[in-house]
Amino acid sequence: MTFEEIIQSDKPILLDFFATWCGPCRAMTPVLEQVAGQMGDRAKILKIDVDKNQALSAKLGIRGVPTFMIYKQGRRLWSQSGMVGKAELVKLLESYA
Repeated sequence: MTFEEIIQSDKPILLDFFATWCGPCRAMTPVLEQVAGQMGDRAKILKIDVDKNQALSAKLGIRGVPTFMIYKQGRRLWSQSGMVGKAELVKLLESYA
């Protein structure tokens, strides 16, 4: 499945652009697991390693990690770099669900 196919979802998709060497990225892992647990099947979370997906990261203008984006039906609805709290992520996903 291509990136373009993935972001066409009718459910909001939270993309987590991360790097294995990034401390804040590792710190976000349990937060994202909690968000996934709370959202259930109302949203998807996809982790994208910027080092393994350099072309996509460049195309989307990823300058730092972690960077989060929410897509739905092929449209970018939100993006932010840096750590984001669980409550904010859940609120955002629910507003787009």
